[in-house]
Amino acid sequence: MSAPAVPSSQRKRLPTRAAVVAGLLLLIPLIALAIVPVYSRETPKLWGFPFFYWYAILWTLLAPVFTYSAYLVIAR
Repeated sequence: MSAPAVPSSQRKRLPTRAAVVAGLLLLIPLIALAIVPVYSRETPKLWGFPFFYWYAILWTLLAPVFTYSAYLVIAR
């Protein structure tokens, strides 16, 4: 079941600063993984894993943290 529609005249507008902060929080993981030359190498190795693999795993764990932070910025 969906929530009742709120008329546009009663909706609260998201402050520009909050929208910018949330947007930046969502962009950080995208940029970190989009610039391939940053992590396209084998060294340094961590527990025998090349840098490429553990960098990607690190961002797999960090991306939800940034997404949740953006949610908190918008929700408050």
